[in-house]
Amino acid sequence: MDSYLTPYIPILVLLILAGVLCTVIAFLATTLGPKRIFGVKETAFECGAPTTGDPHTRHSVKFYLVALLFIVFDVESVFIYPWGALLRDFHAEGVGWFTYVEMLSFMVTLALGLLYVWRKGALEWS
Repeated sequence: MDSYLTPYIPILVLLILAGVLCTVIAFLATTLGPKRIFGVKETAFECGAPTTGDPHTRHSVKFYLVALLFIVFDVESVFIYPWGALLRDFHAEGVGWFTYVEMLSFMVTLALGLLYVWRKGALEWS
């Protein structure tokens, strides 16, 4: 059985093994797990402290906006760090003026986005 699919046999075995293991664990959890319901289990858990207020209240849109902004600028730092490490050796392969201008345009685009969000007042908590 020498075919072009032979290198993929270990991946198939791994997928089958993972599927069987997931099925066995789910079955054992439902059959052997505790089934008694207590009042404490039904309450919301908030860092070990009793909840204050309704646990089903909605967060403000500003909360999600700040979270998205954090992700955007976190991803920016993920792209800038390796580029900055390569920039020390400016004559390294693949790092030249073209790369410098591209990264500069990337940073300017993100700075303009930050300026726009700042002008709209999204970073102010009221």
